[in-house]
Amino acid sequence: RSVPEAAMAAERPRSLFALSAAAVSRSMAALEQDVWALPGHLLRGLLPLLTVFHLERAEDAARRPGLSTQPIWRKLWDDVMKTRPPNSESITCWRKKFLETFFSNVLHGVLDVSSDWRLNDRHFSPLLHSSPHVSQLTLCNMLQGAVELTAKHNHKVLENLAGSLRILKFQHLLSCDQSIRRSLVLLLHRLIHHGSVSQVSMYSWPVPDTVLLVLILSMSAGFWRSGNALAYHGNLCELCREENKAQSQEGAEKGCNAEQEGGDGENQKGSPEEADAHTNSVLSGPRTPLRNPACEETSSEVPCDHTSIQGRCPLCCSSEQLSCHPVPRKTRRRLKPAVGRKRRCLRRSRGHYADPEDLYDFVFTVAREDNSGLLDKTRTTEGENTENWTSSSPGSPCTGHVGCKRRGPAGIFSLKAAHRFRSVSTLELFSIPLTGETCRTLSNLLSSWVSLENLVLSYNGLDANISCILSGLRALSSHPECRLRVLRVSDIFSHMPCMELVRCVLSALPQLHTLSVSFDLKNQLEGNRPEGNPSCSEAEIPESCLEVLEIRFPREPLHTAFLLPVLKASKSLQQLSLDSATLPCPQELGLLLEVLKECTPNLKKLSIHDVNLAEHQKEVLLLLQDPGLQEITFSFCRLFESSTAEFLSEIINTVKRNSSLKSLKLPGNRLGNHRLVALADIFSEDSSSSLCQLDVSSNCIKPDGLLEFTKKLEGHIQQRGGQIPFTHLRLFQNWLDQDAETAQEALRRLKAVCTVVNDSWDSSQAFADYISVM
Repeated sequence: RSVPEAAMAAERPRSLFALSAAAVSRSMAALEQDVWALPGHLLRGLLPLLTVFHLERAEDAARRPGLSTQPIWRKLWDDVMKTRPPNSESITCWRKKFLETFFSNVLHGVLDVSSDWRLNDRHFSPLLHSSPHVSQLTLCNMLQGAVELTAKHNHKVLENLAGSLRILKFQHLLSCDQSIRRSLVLLLHRLIHHGSVSQVSMYSWPVPDTVLLVLILSMSAGFWRSGNALAYHGNLCELCREENKAQSQEGAEKGCNAEQEGGDGENQKGSPEEADAHTNSVLSGPRTPLRNPACEETSSEVPCDHTSIQGRCPLCCSSEQLSCHPVPRKTRRRLKPAVGRKRRCLRRSRGHYADPEDLYDFVFTVAREDNSGLLDKTRTTEGENTENWTSSSPGSPCTGHVGCKRRGPAGIFSLKAAHRFRSVSTLELFSIPLTGETCRTLSNLLSSWVSLENLVLSYNGLDANISCILSGLRALSSHPECRLRVLRVSDIFSHMPCMELVRCVLSALPQLHTLSVSFDLKNQLEGNRPEGNPSCSEAEIPESCLEVLEIRFPREPLHTAFLLPVLKASKSLQQLSLDSATLPCPQELGLLLEVLKECTPNLKKLSIHDVNLAEHQKEVLLLLQDPGLQEITFSFCRLFESSTAEFLSEIINTVKRNSSLKSLKLPGNRLGNHRLVALADIFSEDSSSSLCQLDVSSNCIKPDGLLEFTKKLEGHIQQRGGQIPFTHLRLFQNWLDQDAETAQEALRRLKAVCTVVNDSWDSSQAFADYISVM
């Protein structure tokens, strides 16, 4: 095999130590324990010559004499990955970063382990030994990674991932066949239902496969079938089997009748064939919104407002453990032939795989429209004689609004000893179009997804279907164990004015801590839509727990009157961000400041982005002297478009007197060189400022101006005895490439004073902006 001799070739003539270290590294299999006992100064020279296998095992030995392997892992990253990772400054463990990326690259076949001698060790199994370090994983395209991970030879790899993986991402997915979907089912079941995955994110799926999308959503919410559908290489999931055995023993001790008592998810007290037969008949019913069971791992009786024809909840009662209200005998007789066919099919297919239609039937609980007319008629006829069918309750996920059409009356059934699979706490959907049917399915999954803490819906083309999603969230909010705290919604077109949507969300979810609403454009189909609903300023919003509110307006006027009820209900608000709004009149910003002072005593951070403040100098100064604000952002607000030198001086003097302001961000305001140099006076000897962070990104700053700012700052530091609070300076997208030598000198001197964050940016892209400043 390859040896580390190539790594030492550049050190000719080699020392005796180098020769000895190379020999030891070749014999690590026999000498490992002796090597770990070496003194620190010898171990330090030997560590860079180890393969990945032994370097990973050397952590404890290196830590004892106070050595760090981080520089070695960083060099390994540079040599093997040959890229600069994003946010490299924030990486605290290069060992984890390397092995996690290494795992992904090997899994997807983009890294050849024979390409570097440090990766080529006969004791090193790439996937097996790197898997314990993987906390996030991305699966893409045809889900080849899912197939590989569920292969029999990777059983131990999958077990390791079940303990280490926290974030599972899907990107650029394509439609796939039944066998690949089956592998995905096994993977999700192990990693989510019996694992540690807490976040599922999906990205960039322009034409989503409905079957695949609903499958991922449903399993993320903790729902899936049991029995044959979760067979792993011919055997039932071991964890499910163990729990089933325990539940069966418990049921036997209590004298339970398995055909009368049912359950959900993993606990199967009756015959798997009978359960799957009944489930399949449920799943082949009409397209009906679903209401999920109570909560994760609890036993209770909870109303379920949306069911299929049998009165069961298909997504959650896929197995045989749900005990619902009595089902009309007439309905049972009508379904017997289908049950018989399913039983025969199950007997034939008992073996390595489940019924090929299991996945399809489960996913299409959204189900087929060609049968909906007949079955809806049946449901209506029999519903007249059954007290189990009721109209929609206030907590129902879908209530017949625009964009969310109900498919017949809602049913209510109770759950006895219902048990759900584990579900994730964060769901993110980016650039995935959601149809009306998918939104209805998601709404009903959300309605009982009590473990969900963070929901991000970004560029999903919701339009009117946003009401359907809100309906599901409203039902979730009524659950006593609801944990949802963060909601982020962004899209191209807004179906309703931003403030109206914010009001609706807070009315439905008063327990939210973070709400972000962002739209690019108004919906063109709405014509001359009123800019706001007059009732917004009058409607009572329940007192909320909101701490962070972010609103990106699609160039809508910012009416303080519409924002007022929201702020009044949000006494705990600490952070407010207003983006891309227009000010309908010169007095509007002043009114906003008065409202903020009156209604938000705890406000600490205020961000205003892409709002023209050129004619609002007085209000800007009032904000800068607010003693409650610790962070203020004016980004791309044209602050100095028509200002005078006196305005800049007033800003500097105001900040100097404000001892509570910690961070001032002024990106995109065309500061230029001379204004940047003037800002250094914030830290003069007579200043009482506590400013720690200054952001002057995208401000047409050139190297000579940065150098002059640095020199002036150094002078102030010297006058103050070398002590100032200033710690961070951000310089993204400035013209520092125009004189590389001067820029390097300025940055070198600045880094001796504070942490500088900048980038390599081609300033020729900003030529037009440069001309406007001149």
